[in-house]
Amino acid sequence: MPDPLADKDNARIVEAKAHEQPFGLHAAGGTPDWRIWLGLSITFVWLATLATYVEHAISWRYIYDAPIEQVGNFLEGAFAPLAFLWLVIGYFLQKKELTQNTDAIKMQYVEIQKSAEQAVIQSDAISRQAFLQVAESVKQQLGAIAAFLFLSSQATNESGVVSQEQIGELWGNLNNSDPEGFSRSMLQIRASHGPRYAYKLLWGTPIRTRHSKNFIFNFERLLAEAQDVDAKGMIRDALLGSAHGRLYQWMLDTRETPPEGITHGVFDFDPDSVDDDEPA
Repeated sequence: MPDPLADKDNARIVEAKAHEQPFGLHAAGGTPDWRIWLGLSITFVWLATLATYVEHAISWRYIYDAPIEQVGNFLEGAFAPLAFLWLVIGYFLQKKELTQNTDAIKMQYVEIQKSAEQAVIQSDAISRQAFLQVAESVKQQLGAIAAFLFLSSQATNESGVVSQEQIGELWGNLNNSDPEGFSRSMLQIRASHGPRYAYKLLWGTPIRTRHSKNFIFNFERLLAEAQDVDAKGMIRDALLGSAHGRLYQWMLDTRETPPEGITHGVFDFDPDSVDDDEPA
């Protein structure tokens, strides 16, 4: 997600950039910086004062006739204040350039940070898009497993409530655009019978048990992938709320808490009998 502090710094730097002076010794418009003018003025006044002092207090003749070491000492003392003055002016000019360079580096950092954030967002979007494409294939696979589970009880059971025409229609929808048709049909049958028959639909035979385990295995892998690409869990919640998700939850519930009188994994009952009453 975008960093509000980085955006704030970026706005401040852009605003400063619009009002900043260009690098170097000149201000806006190409005129010399005011510090240069100040330094030149002080230098001119100092040189004029120094010349007046030499002329009236020492005389130029003395300067001409003085030994070189005395002239050197005189010039060293005379120009030391000017050297210090221009050292200070140079420091402030350099400080200004360093500040501008720092702001420019900050702007580059903010832009790089934004580019990195955009790359992360694009990467997440690509990952989600790839997941959604894979999820469609997995939903088709889950639909086929639910179809085999449905047919194992309804296609061979004389008391089944689904006709061959309806089964053919469900297969057609599965191959076209409705991979959850058989899962919804299983949920409808469950709603119209008691808990014992509902258990038998999923775990009543070794074949149904194998289909249910296969369904749970593939659906849980889909949930794990959804959690990886969507930290907020919206895709995962949507999967659990679908027909496949409700069938998955039903499988877990009946496996963990089978009806009274039934032991999970033991097939000592008629898997196709519709016995909604409690066992004797």
